[in-house]
Amino acid sequence: MFLLLNHQKLDIYGISRSLVHECYRLTNTFPAEEKFGMISQIRRAALSVHLNIAEGASRKSEAERKRYYEIARGSVIEIDAALDIAEDLCYVRNVPIADLEELMIKCFKLLSGMIATNK
Repeated sequence: MFLLLNHQKLDIYGISRSLVHECYRLTNTFPAEEKFGMISQIRRAALSVHLNIAEGASRKSEAERKRYYEIARGSVIEIDAALDIAEDLCYVRNVPIADLEELMIKCFKLLSGMIATNK
């Protein structure tokens, strides 16, 4: 926000920021009793994706960058697994999730590419 750094120039950074917004939007529709459970977990995982991308981009060594991107990709997988359970519990019924699906797939693919090429 205040610092103009390289991570802000990455396509994945903007996409992951949108992912955070979509996760918050979706979890706003979940039952109140999930406030300290699934809602919190999905939101933390989404924020983890975004923050690990930012922190990884600031690392000097390729190995360190790759590790942060791996953590970010793991958090995308965590969100996906949580949404499997949310679907089982009918929390995502009648809620549009196509944008979230697209963002998750983009994040996963871009992070996988960044890990493979180690950039």
